[in-house]
Amino acid sequence: MAASVAAAARRLRRAIRRSPAWRGPSHRPLSSEPPAAKASAVRAAFLNFFRDRHGHRLVPSASVRPRGDPSLLFVNAGMNQFKPIFLGTVDPRSEMAGFRRVANSQKCVRAGGRHNDLEDVGRDLSHHTFFEMLGNWAFGGEYFKEEACSMAWELLTQVYGIPTERLWVSYFDGDPKAGLEPDLETRDIWLSLGVPATRVLSFGPQENFWEMGNTGPCGPCTEIHYDLAGGVGAPQLVELWNLVFMQHNREADGSLQPLPQWHVDTGMGLERLVAVLQGKHSTYDTDLFSPLLHAIQQGCRAPPYLGRVGVADEGRTDTAYRVVADHIRTLSVCISDGVFPGMSGPPLVLRRILRRAVRFSMEILKAPPGFLGSLVPVVVETLGDAYPELQRNSAQISNLVLEDEAAFLASLERGRRIIDRTLRTLGPSDMFPAEVAWSLSLSGDLGLPLDMVKLMLEEKGVQLDSTGLERLAQEAAQHQARQAEPVQKQGLWLDVHALGELQRQGVPPTDSSPKYNYSLRPNGSYEFGTCEAQVLKLYTEDGTAVASVGKGQRCGLLLDRTNFYAEQGGQASDRGYLVRVGQEDVLFPVARAQVCGGFILHEAVAPECLQIGDQVQLHVDKAWRLACMAKHTATHLLNWALRQTLGPGTEQQGSHLNPEQLRLDVTTQTALTPEQLRAVENTVQEAVQQDKPVYMEEVPLALTAQVPGLRSLDEVYPDPVRVVSVGVPVAHALDPASQAALQTSVELCCGTHLLRTGAVGDLVIIGDRQLSKGTTRLLAITGEQAQQARELGQNLAQEVKAATERLSQGSRDVAEALRLSKNIGRLIEAVDTSVMPQWQRRELLATLKMLQRRANTAIRKLQIGQAAKKTQELLERHSKGPLIVDTVSAESLSVLVKVVRQLCEQAPSTSVLLLSPQSMGKVLCACQVAQGAMPTFTAEAWALAVCSHMGGKAWGSRVVAQGTGSTTDLEAALSTARAYALSQL
Repeated sequence: MAASVAAAARRLRRAIRRSPAWRGPSHRPLSSEPPAAKASAVRAAFLNFFRDRHGHRLVPSASVRPRGDPSLLFVNAGMNQFKPIFLGTVDPRSEMAGFRRVANSQKCVRAGGRHNDLEDVGRDLSHHTFFEMLGNWAFGGEYFKEEACSMAWELLTQVYGIPTERLWVSYFDGDPKAGLEPDLETRDIWLSLGVPATRVLSFGPQENFWEMGNTGPCGPCTEIHYDLAGGVGAPQLVELWNLVFMQHNREADGSLQPLPQWHVDTGMGLERLVAVLQGKHSTYDTDLFSPLLHAIQQGCRAPPYLGRVGVADEGRTDTAYRVVADHIRTLSVCISDGVFPGMSGPPLVLRRILRRAVRFSMEILKAPPGFLGSLVPVVVETLGDAYPELQRNSAQISNLVLEDEAAFLASLERGRRIIDRTLRTLGPSDMFPAEVAWSLSLSGDLGLPLDMVKLMLEEKGVQLDSTGLERLAQEAAQHQARQAEPVQKQGLWLDVHALGELQRQGVPPTDSSPKYNYSLRPNGSYEFGTCEAQVLKLYTEDGTAVASVGKGQRCGLLLDRTNFYAEQGGQASDRGYLVRVGQEDVLFPVARAQVCGGFILHEAVAPECLQIGDQVQLHVDKAWRLACMAKHTATHLLNWALRQTLGPGTEQQGSHLNPEQLRLDVTTQTALTPEQLRAVENTVQEAVQQDKPVYMEEVPLALTAQVPGLRSLDEVYPDPVRVVSVGVPVAHALDPASQAALQTSVELCCGTHLLRTGAVGDLVIIGDRQLSKGTTRLLAITGEQAQQARELGQNLAQEVKAATERLSQGSRDVAEALRLSKNIGRLIEAVDTSVMPQWQRRELLATLKMLQRRANTAIRKLQIGQAAKKTQELLERHSKGPLIVDTVSAESLSVLVKVVRQLCEQAPSTSVLLLSPQSMGKVLCACQVAQGAMPTFTAEAWALAVCSHMGGKAWGSRVVAQGTGSTTDLEAALSTARAYALSQL
């Protein structure tokens, strides 16, 4: 009996793994006493249980924007924010380093990337792009399998009151290929807790071995399942809770090695748990979604939601309900965390989600314009207490959703017009051009989903060129790969095993405080002290610890102390050299320094033997360091100036700086105007010219929590934390009563800074672009580079002024007007590509484009006048007849065509072909055939005959054509033209 039940459960489990949909409908209650609790109470009960009964620390949910993890588009699991602990790279001075047992409710998004549920949302009763993950963790062996299983069983059965007979568990059955034994310890724990052996099932690595990625910490897991059938018939199991026991590390070669420290990582989806506790057959029937579904029905006047799926869902009404309800939750959470709809990466995924929601609401539910934004307050009402950032950013979320919805509807209307116009040019059996469909798509200009374009064409009975579309997609992917930023070469690194060995040996974290040991001389120059240190560890390029390294060997050095700044917080690493004490004439170049779990690893090349225990002296590259200090202080001033100019809602999203330039990403409602860019620069310049002192001090992290105006990022800060304040002593800046942080730049920052702002010299914003709706990236330079940029801007401004004056004076002929137009085009390119103030670039480009339009208008007027004059000359030269074939001087093909057109207007029954000799033997050709001479005589064939004679090409229509060629015998070309025309007339 047990075997048959286990086999049935195995089949069910695998089916659930592929598509974890609820198996209803069934009218049996999913759980008994206590009565159904609200989702907010279920969430609170989880957190309170682990805090009050088992001493867990409650930590806030991380942002859905991954913190320093390029492998993720979005945070998709509760463990993401704790990766530094699992990998051993957590800063030992940070608050996180002290975590032992914690619990939280984490906001998660699974859309795009490895975990992508986007296209499944709406099709069934369980998939979501946004969900909440309840989790508890134990780090460094604080507790392990027995405690984790006991706590989970206690919570589910005693606190939530789920009947024990409806719970099943699974454990890891081992993997002989990997040399892993079955996890019998976990099996025995469940049996000791009273779970019958018939409901304790074993599975292999696909089901019960969890891995962070292709490499990294991993381990066996045990899962708790709920039986929807309630003992009637075959079990219908859905997973409730996954408990992962991190014991191993997956190496780059695929092998498994034991972790230095073991951890517990658990995760339980709130939505599914609430469905069980509220006796619902779908997560969409819970109070997490019912307010939204009600609001959707009220706003669209649609039929009520009935929870149908598949063929039963006629018209896909219930599918649309689920799509809209899920997607507006995802949009609201992402926007509140600073992810806005855009054109690449996570913003592009969010843009697709928004447009998918608009499509379903508009096409199926017949929602009015602006409907989607009206749902944001409902999301805030249901989730705002748990995640206050939704309440703080409610207005911004609504505005962004409304704006993007309006933009999409405008694009949709324009797309329909383009499709209709294109269809009018196609024959009955022609396929719709792939190029036009691509330009309409999300990857092209209008941002319409391709499946929507296909649907619009299907409705009109037209087939799309799918082969051409696939080719365009491949070309776009190849272009994107070429345009992608080059991946930086991975430097030497301490992996989890090396870090664990250092901790086991009791090696203290590197003392990096000497990096702040520098001073300002009376003459304004900086003095950087040297630092003496001892070599504690040496590593080869593959990370192997060695006792010594030889001549020419690239290696990693771990010292007891250092004055090198290791790359972090957006500031580039120091570079420089070290020497052995007593042997100062042999330099060991240091290319970079990296921080690995509190240890600073120096990447160097050994010109001679170096061994553990050697005493060394470190020297930073002074010019490199000083340039980084100037850029970092300038970044703080720029961040402050943006808030002064745009308002306190302007938040930094990220930054990076090196000696050459700085980059700052900030939240903005719209693109900055030239006036705002200039105002920001002026604010920074004022602070620089005042040469304000820069104060830096380490303070307890708790002192910074309630300071109005203090700038910080979504990062893990050490405790104590370093505060950088411009113009105001740190103690005064941190006094909440002083309001100083609202008046000047005060930030949490571990970087190296100038001691006075004057050394910044100058700051020029040389570029700005919107990364996504609501996020702007600024590029800036400082010092002498900034001065040179200003000078270049002034020079170009003078050239634009001169071009304006020349255009105002008018041109005597077409040649002069063309030269002026060409000069304006050259100026446009120069202004567009030069390193100069961005505000000035935008102003000059606007002026130049206006001048270009005026120049083109002047050229057209001169060409028309010139054509009229030449037309009269030709009419006087030729008596009226059916044919004019001649040569005429013309500066361009455009003028030649105008002469031909005017001749035919004044002599409608005459067919005209004109040749115009140019430099280097080139000849221009234009012709027009009289209406009465067609259809046997066509302009395109006439021009082709003449241009082919000259070794050239021609193009046009049956009425008018043009072309080019090369010849020194114009008479022969004219003879060919006359002969062809006479043969056709």
